Amino acid sequence: MQQGLKKSFCINFQQIIVLTFLFIFGSCCIAQNQFPDRPIRLIVGYPPGGAADFVARVTADQLSKEIGVSVIVDNKPGAGGAIAADLTAKSTPDGYTISMSGPHAQIKALYPKMALDLEKDSVPITNLATGAMIICTNPQVPYKNLKELITYAKSNPDKIFNAASGNGSTPHLASALFSSIANVKFSTIQFKGGGPAALSTISGDTQIMFATPPTVMGFIKNGSLKALAVTSAKSSPAIPGIPGALESGLAGYNATFSYGLYAPIGTPNEIIQKIFQASQKAMALSSVKEKLASQGMDVTLSKSPEQFMAQLKTEAPLLMEAVKISGAKIE
Repeated sequence: MQQGLKKSFCINFQQIIVLTFLFIFGSCCIAQNQFPDRPIRLIVGYPPGGAADFVARVTADQLSKEIGVSVIVDNKPGAGGAIAADLTAKSTPDGYTISMSGPHAQIKALYPKMALDLEKDSVPITNLATGAMIICTNPQVPYKNLKELITYAKSNPDKIFNAASGNGSTPHLASALFSSIANVKFSTIQFKGGGPAALSTISGDTQIMFATPPTVMGFIKNGSLKALAVTSAKSSPAIPGIPGALESGLAGYNATFSYGLYAPIGTPNEIIQKIFQASQKAMALSSVKEKLASQGMDVTLSKSPEQFMAQLKTEAPLLMEAVKISGAKIE
């Protein structure tokens, strides 16, 4: 009798364990299949008003329509995007917190001592957009093109005040790389974002800035700022009427920026794929391409998360070398 009870108890206990496992596993599968069922947080490591914020809000708006829930942009600027990357990596890997940033190799190069290992703590989803920056000045400066700027800067070292949109930001690196290649010296003033930097240049407190197109296109069109060149070697179809650096007389200079989507490590592949597919549909729309083109950027989607990862690995040594050559340092 007791042996029968023990046998029955063992069987029942084993059944309970199996049923519990099936319930948990089934619940996880259902949760993934039902994803998303609440708003998604899109962390952006840059302040409002710049290129990253523009791309993030266009992406969030279209992604919301494709995925069926609100995608809410949450600006967490600072440390060249490292703060946002850290927040994302430490978030629950359930797809409800993702981030948009530039290549993580750039952050790693600028913050070599940071505890966060971006390659191990983040999952690349897809690249979104790529663009060149614009070298622009206050309209009242005595130099009217890139050659004249370089000549003036060499004759007046440190007398041109350069408005940078944050220490370690892409425009900051672009200006530092420019200084290195053109062999000129600027007095760089750091601002909290491209918007404040642009206002400083417009007012004449600073004379020059390297800016992402969304930050300054409107100011260039209304004459508040003057565009000298784009930071790519050749002119960009997305920024018509502005020559490239090589065309303007500076060989060997090429600086572009890009933004992509990332998720915390451990995010289920099914969820990564859902976000990837929704992003593909959202950003491939002609209306979206037109919006980004109006701000000097091109939609450049990855073919797969794996292809995006391969791209990032290929670009990493180049980005880290660019940071080294530029001499950019995080204070």
